[in-house]
Amino acid sequence: MRLECRESPRTRMNIQVRPASMSDIPRLRELIEASVRGLQAEDYSPAQIEAALQSVYGVDSQLIMDETYFVAEALDSRGKLTIAGCGGWSRRKTLYGGDQYAAREDSLLNPDHDAAKIRAFFVHPDWVRRGIGGVILEACENAAREAGFKRLEMGATLSGVAFYRAKGYAAIEKLEVPLGNGEMLPILKMTKEFRESASQVPFGNAK
Repeated sequence: MRLECRESPRTRMNIQVRPASMSDIPRLRELIEASVRGLQAEDYSPAQIEAALQSVYGVDSQLIMDETYFVAEALDSRGKLTIAGCGGWSRRKTLYGGDQYAAREDSLLNPDHDAAKIRAFFVHPDWVRRGIGGVILEACENAAREAGFKRLEMGATLSGVAFYRAKGYAAIEKLEVPLGNGEMLPILKMTKEFRESASQVPFGNAK
């Protein structure tokens, strides 16, 4: 798929969003480490960041196999197509955590009463504030809606809360994620409901 970023005239650019593949994993690992170390230092201590990279943050290969994880590619200063960001959604119960996270729950959700999960969003520090995250999030929300989900939820890092609030998500619960070195990683559980469009309202209920 190909989407165009429309954040503002100053930042408008073409961004190619496509499903991630297993061959992307080495580049995704590099991007995730750069994103976490470069963008989360104001919200988490070095000990929290390094422990989270070892035990929580990381590539979730299940999302890639489910074809619900996306990468955003854009041209760098040398004209080379590079992965500028990544993120996904999930029809599985796990709220957060990559392959190395021990407390994963990969059972399938029911769209009739469960919320799809927004998962593992990371943008490279060189590409922040260019609409990358917004374009990936739009792709995820559209795909989850098409799969029949009516609600979304996520475990947002403190660094991402302002972005998700701007996109219509509301914080509902504070969570503490245990890390391998005894530290805790505070995050916020956030949720968003899809608004029913006019075309989805039964004719007899239209006003």
